[in-house]
Amino acid sequence: MNTLTIKIPPPLDAALADASAAAQVTKSELVRRAISAYLAGAKARSDQPSALELAGDLVGCFGGGPADLSSNPRHLDDFGRP
Repeated sequence: MNTLTIKIPPPLDAALADASAAAQVTKSELVRRAISAYLAGAKARSDQPSALELAGDLVGCFGGGPADLSSNPRHLDDFGRP
């Protein structure tokens, strides 16, 4: 098993010591479990489709509006005014 050395502030170390005592595992084991849970959650989040993927068939399906609002300076007449 590889070794990883980190620096943590005293309050976090105290909380880690309390949590490891409550779970009756070493601090190292508790940190390993926390890292595993974090990485599993990150993988699950990355497997979820994006909003574009979910609504991709709707993107660009509406027409009739101006092609580009910035092409007509009249659209910016009240910009920045209360």
